[in-house]
Amino acid sequence: MVKPIKQFVIIDDEASMRKNILDILKPYHFVLHEACNGKSGLNFVISREPEIILLDINLPDIDGLSLLREIKKIHPSSTVIVFTAYGTSERAISAMKEGAFDYLEKPFDLEEFLLVIKRAVEYHDLVSEVVELKRIKNPESPKISSQIVSHSPQMQEIFKTIGKLANNDVPVLIYGESGTGKELIANAIQEHSARSGKPYIKLNCSSLSENLLESEIFGHEKGAFTGALTQRAGRFELADGGTLLLDEINSMPLSLQVKLLRVLQHGEFERVGGEKTLKVNVRVISATNQDLQESIDKELFRKDLYYRLNVVRINVPPLRERIEDIEPLVQYFIKKYSPESEIVITDKSLNVLRSYDWPGNVRELENVIHRALIVSQSNVIDINSISEIKNKNYFSADKNDDGAMDFKSMVARYEKKLIYEALCAEGWNKSRAAQRLKIQRRLLYAKIAEYNIHH
Repeated sequence: MVKPIKQFVIIDDEASMRKNILDILKPYHFVLHEACNGKSGLNFVISREPEIILLDINLPDIDGLSLLREIKKIHPSSTVIVFTAYGTSERAISAMKEGAFDYLEKPFDLEEFLLVIKRAVEYHDLVSEVVELKRIKNPESPKISSQIVSHSPQMQEIFKTIGKLANNDVPVLIYGESGTGKELIANAIQEHSARSGKPYIKLNCSSLSENLLESEIFGHEKGAFTGALTQRAGRFELADGGTLLLDEINSMPLSLQVKLLRVLQHGEFERVGGEKTLKVNVRVISATNQDLQESIDKELFRKDLYYRLNVVRINVPPLRERIEDIEPLVQYFIKKYSPESEIVITDKSLNVLRSYDWPGNVRELENVIHRALIVSQSNVIDINSISEIKNKNYFSADKNDDGAMDFKSMVARYEKKLIYEALCAEGWNKSRAAQRLKIQRRLLYAKIAEYNIHH
């Protein structure tokens, strides 16, 4: 079984320690990241879900053990190696109890460090294989993260598009801001396609350097570069007969775009350092959080590749444009993180969540609800449980490229919010909602149509 390249994050406030570890691990072609404190490290784990985490137990802003507990709640499959200062074995033991894979005392021995890293990588691969075997053995057990929760008309149209694509094999380009659920849309397309029982391989194009990305996509031959000790299949080979998701396709270098175009046109390529031409049959789904047309204008993305990828385009709306989805998403995340508890959220809290701009979209909402369940002292999520949202500017305006506020967009968003809340409060009786808002019923109907507001 071919193992994908591992993502590491080093969470340590000592810059010299982070540099030493980066230098030690660089020859092994892992994807290496660093964080200088607990907060930035936690944010990275939430957004990128690295496989291996190197965590200093003594951090300036967050207690290391508390951070470890948070990491294991958010990303339980991560393999965490803890660094401790000499003489703090009690904390090391506590770390192991909290789910750390192993610990090392500073300053550590190089040979011991590499041995622990090797064991951690092998352990993570083994756990991943067991999880995959269980999934194959019990295909009826759905992963909760694979579900899409939405009541909004915009998302309902997307669902219809996914249904139309069920018997079609064309490339699909998914566009949306970070955190809107582009990967979930891609998963749904694959699950409902004729290739649903075939390999489904994913790759984030922004997480690797150009050389590593080429090797990851197309594979490499033994000896193709320093560290290439064995022949390695790339993502296209692994996806043969199935589907390949290329996330953040906008980050792909121009030199690799040419090679990707060739695979899309002819279904053939060579591994890095190889001469043999390989043939594959792969359906490509790509995703981006940037406007590729702008990248084309700046000569950062090939127009011919864009046309190949953009046969069918799906635009995923940001959460601020589908406030109807906030309440069902909140209920979904409550059940996800507290399945055995009867948790309720107050109407006042829901109104605060509806009023917020959600720059991080659904991913940010999930994080807010997860934290609220942790900090809440009861079975009620109230205003105090979501204080980080309450204290922000709920009605932050859109801004143009020059930093100017888009007044029209801000007013439209606020109008839609007020109308939606009035309709909810009056059980979707439009006459009473108009009275509540102190506007003519005819104006209310016009606004409902203008903003495409649905129950």
